[in-house]
Amino acid sequence: MTSVQFTVGRLDAGMAILLTEDHHLIEFPSLLLPKGVMSGSIVNITVNRNIAEEERKMREFWNLQEKILAKFGQAGPENPVLRVRNITQTSLILEWDTLDLHTASLRSLDIFKNDTKLAQNVTSSTGTNHIKLSGLDVDHEYEFHIVIKTTAGNRESNRVMARTHKMEDLTGIVVAFGAFDQPEPTISELKELLDKMGASWAEEVTTDTTHLLAQRPGGENYEKAVKHSIPVVKPDWLIQCDKNKKIQPALPYYIVNVPSNTEEQP
Repeated sequence: MTSVQFTVGRLDAGMAILLTEDHHLIEFPSLLLPKGVMSGSIVNITVNRNIAEEERKMREFWNLQEKILAKFGQAGPENPVLRVRNITQTSLILEWDTLDLHTASLRSLDIFKNDTKLAQNVTSSTGTNHIKLSGLDVDHEYEFHIVIKTTAGNRESNRVMARTHKMEDLTGIVVAFGAFDQPEPTISELKELLDKMGASWAEEVTTDTTHLLAQRPGGENYEKAVKHSIPVVKPDWLIQCDKNKKIQPALPYYIVNVPSNTEEQP
């Protein structure tokens, strides 16, 4: 415990100027001075260290640090798991598991083809876990991986190898059906032909859809196909694919004008 004697100098705006016997000057809150103190009064100020309170505050501090470490410092983002979902002659769909970031936030997701970063990237605002890559070479092998950038650092996925199909391989075709003048038996016959070719079909347009078969524009599937730049072709396209035993260019069979910025797909 320490006790020091002061002489009160000036009292002003809630602060008191206190002088020691050896002429040191300090500012002191006048609210803490005894009642009736004025300039010239002599006061003794006693100070002692509260060790018990220090120890309590230190325990609170370290308990808080342990809680912060347990919540934010022990589990970082998991490495993404990548796979190929569907392959055609010139395109494929990459898919990854839902990202497990724990307490981190996603800044960006970058796609790499043969160790070259592609222009496509997926940010946290898109909320998707797949991407379709087009414009690939026919019957060509590629290596893909993704890198996620988070507030807790970067994580790289596994690397996957994928080879695009040969022109004679029709198994990558996935079609949906649009508007037909007489849906039956036409659509049923087309489904049988797809099964014979080893191709696939679905009732609705999805990210896996490669072509929409239709006789005329219109309908929900048509709108989705146009939105996602999926070729909308006449049934003759599929018949010619089967007849020639290899995939045929879609352009001659389009039932709508091809936008200038739409890349030709086989």
